This record gives sequence, C-alpha cells and structure tokens, in this order.
Amino acid sequence: MARVRMLPPDQLDPEVRTMAGADLSSRQLAPVRAMGHDPELTKAYLAFGGAVRKCATLTPRFRELIRLRIAFHNQCRSCMAIRYSDALEDGLTEGEVCSLEKPYEAPNLTEAERMGLRYADLMATDHLAIDDKLYAELKRHFTEQQVVELGVWCAITVGFGRLQASWQMIEELPGKFSDPDSGRLAPWGSESWVAPRPGVKKPAAASQPAAKPQKVA
Repeated sequence: MARVRMLPPDQLDPEVRTMAGADLSSRQLAPVRAMGHDPELTKAYLAFGGAVRKCATLTPRFRELIRLRIAFHNQCRSCMAIRYSDALEDGLTEGEVCSLEKPYEAPNLTEAERMGLRYADLMATDHLAIDDKLYAELKRHFTEQQVVELGVWCAITVGFGRLQASWQMIEELPGKFSDPDSGRLAPWGSESWVAPRPGVKKPAAASQPAAKPQKVA
C-alpha cells in the first residue's frame, strides 16, 4: 500500500488535472495523486518539470536513458516501470534500455552517452567522487549549457525518484514491480508501460544524436 494516500483523479484540483493531462489514467497520475494533497506545490512541480523539458537541448532518448539508469540505483519501481512516449518517438528501444545493465560495455551506446551515464551513476551513488577530470571529460562531448542541463536532470531524477520510491506507489504497476517482496529489480528485462508527456513539444535538438551536441558560442 502507498505510504501517502493517492487521491482519486476526480478529487485532484481542476488546474492540476489540466496540467497533468486530464486524459491520463490513474496509474500515470500516481505521483501527482500523492502530491495532490498540496495543490499549489503540485502545480509548481508540474510547471517546473514542463519548463525543464521544453527548454532541453539533450535528446528525449538520452534523457530517458539517464532517468532509467538512476531509477535502478534509486530502486524506484514506479520510475523503472515507465517509458515516456517522447523518448520512444526519439528512437529509444528496449535493446538500449537493456544495455543499461552494463552501459560501459554497450556497443549500441555512444562514447558521449556512456560518459553521461558515468556522471549519472556518480550523482546517484557517490556525488563527492565527481571531480575536475570528470567534468573535463563531459565537456569533450557536451556544451557548457548541456553539462548544466545534464546535472539538473540528474538532480531532479535522483531526488524525486528517491521520494517516489519511499512513497511505495506500486499497487498498479505491471509484473514484479507491484510485488513488494520481489527484491531488487531493474528496468531492463522487465514488463513496462508507456506514458505520454502531455503538452510537451519535442525540442529542436531532439533529432540530433546526444554524442554530437551543437556547441554554444
């Protein structure tokens, strides 16, 4: 049972329902249904998340790889079970998700993607180990703007993922994700479901590979 009562969708603040997407299923609304006890905070959370994605220059596919790798470290089941539609539309495959089991050995990930995942691993497990050398390596592949964007994305994913994991919103999840006694799980090789990103347009840079970002002058 969820540790924070999840409100039925029809009990959410009307503006929250609109911002989250009125056509979304109750399963897709799970975090919002928990946060909905504080409507103003929920509106701010949704607005912030939408703004972060709207101004993104890193591709939806790359951001999803980062999110799922961090979800594994967090053991956030509601995070691991989901695939966002904008990432799938940007070319993400389950084969690439499976490569997250051993990302540094994966031939279907670019050097830049592996570097970004290395940064994400440390942000999730040992942030004080991130040093000047690692940032120098990041800047070989990403612009300064994108390094900042990557860091903020990791921070959001680590923090809110841990919060969602602690709330244990698992009853409506597919397969083993809904079993509290199923032990340590992973997003790869597991049943998943697709959720849309309501009201978020794909960024202009989304068709560009994460490995070759446009440098900022």
